[in-house]
Formats: sequence, structure tokens, C-alpha cells
Amino acid sequence: MSLAFLLTTLVVVATPGTGVVYTLAAGLSRGRRASVVAAFGCALGTVPHMVAAITGAAALLHAGATAFQVLKYAGVAYLLWMAWATLRDRDAIAVEGPSAPVPAGRVIVRAVLINVLNPKLTIFFFAFLPQFVTPGEPHALTRMLALSGVFMLVTFVVFAAYGVLAASVRRHVISRPRVLTWLRRSFAGSFVLLGAKLATTEG
Repeated sequence: MSLAFLLTTLVVVATPGTGVVYTLAAGLSRGRRASVVAAFGCALGTVPHMVAAITGAAALLHAGATAFQVLKYAGVAYLLWMAWATLRDRDAIAVEGPSAPVPAGRVIVRAVLINVLNPKLTIFFFAFLPQFVTPGEPHALTRMLALSGVFMLVTFVVFAAYGVLAASVRRHVISRPRVLTWLRRSFAGSFVLLGAKLATTEG
């Protein structure tokens, strides 16, 4: 495992994106457990992209403009839906005392969808993983699987750290309705901006 791979992975994962926004929202609204579950879901959502890259499907997707556009706009639509749902549902960013926890399954499904409907991840893995595998290497598939596993682990650890950090400041905003309103609008706006950025991504 090269240092270059680890550093590149850390930079890519730590850069704020849709998964980070969702994990932060989970931490602020439901606490540490929800943020860790969301982080797990986001890491799980990278699996299809890794499989696509490893099996060569990513190459076909990258070459097919129509397939890329369909996946891209599905992702844009989902991000806009997340923004609308965040604004509409006051419980989406509601920091309260004891409350009924959101089912872990629902948190994971939303987190997985956020990453599955992000074609940039497929292109990223297609361009990223091969750089760390020697051409003609007899165990290339095994190595790519190992690298993918490390990427998933780093994703989970970094996202969970983001979420736990957000959860740690929950108490400071419990009695501040204006802060909650600002947070809800900020997260909704973040989803809109991320959707707009994705919409302008060239295939």
C-alpha cells in the first residue's frame, strides 16, 4: 500500500461533498449513532462504483455519453429532492433531547443513494484505481479489491469523524430555534449547490 494512495484517498474523502453534508446533518439532528450509521451508508454507496471500475463497466459508462447523462441527472434530481425534503421536514434538522430514533435502515438507504447516484465516483474510480496497479500484474484484481477496501475504510472513518464532531455540538443549539432554521436552510442550500455542480459535470 503506497503512501501516495493513502494521501490521495484522504484528500478525496475529506473534501466536503454530498456524503459529508448528509453525515453532518445526521450528526446534528440525531446524534453520534445516526452519524456513524450515515457514514457507513456512504461508504457502502461506493461499492457499485468500485465494482464498475474493477469489472470494466466504468470504461463503457465513460465512453457512453447517454448512460452518463442519465445517471448524472438522476443524481441531480435526488439531490434536489433531498434539499426540498430538508426544507419541508422540520424534523430533518431538529436537535432535540430524547426522541424516537430514525430507523438505521432508512438512514443507510438515503446515504447509499446519495453516493450511488453520483457518476463522478464511477469516473473517479476508473481513473484512480488503475494508477496504483502495475500493468500486467498477476494479482491485479486482488490488489484493486484491496485498494477499494482501504478507500471504503477511510471514507467511513473520515465521515464518521465529521458526524461525531457535529453531534458533539448538538447541545449548543438545542434551545436556539433560529440556529436550527439556519442549519436546515444551509443544508438544503448545500444539496442544491452540489446538485448544480453535478449537473455541470462533463461526461
